[in-house]
Amino acid sequence: MKELIETIAKALVDKPDEVTVSEIAGHRTILYELKVAKEDIGRVLGRKGKNINAIRALLSDLAEKQRKRVTLNLIER
Repeated sequence: MKELIETIAKALVDKPDEVTVSEIAGHRTILYELKVAKEDIGRVLGRKGKNINAIRALLSDLAEKQRKRVTLNLIER
């Protein structure tokens, strides 16, 4: 899932070299932190949060198959 987040984010932003994804795994939950350049925050969020919500929905569906919960946080560099 980490690679999926990174691939999607790099396709959305102007500065793909500044995209990093970190993963913090727990027993039943996984936390992903997506870091992008300050100028690219709006591109990843999308209008009214549609882009980030679509990514979160995709991750949630994938995690459900593994019986896990996923959280995605967007962080400015």
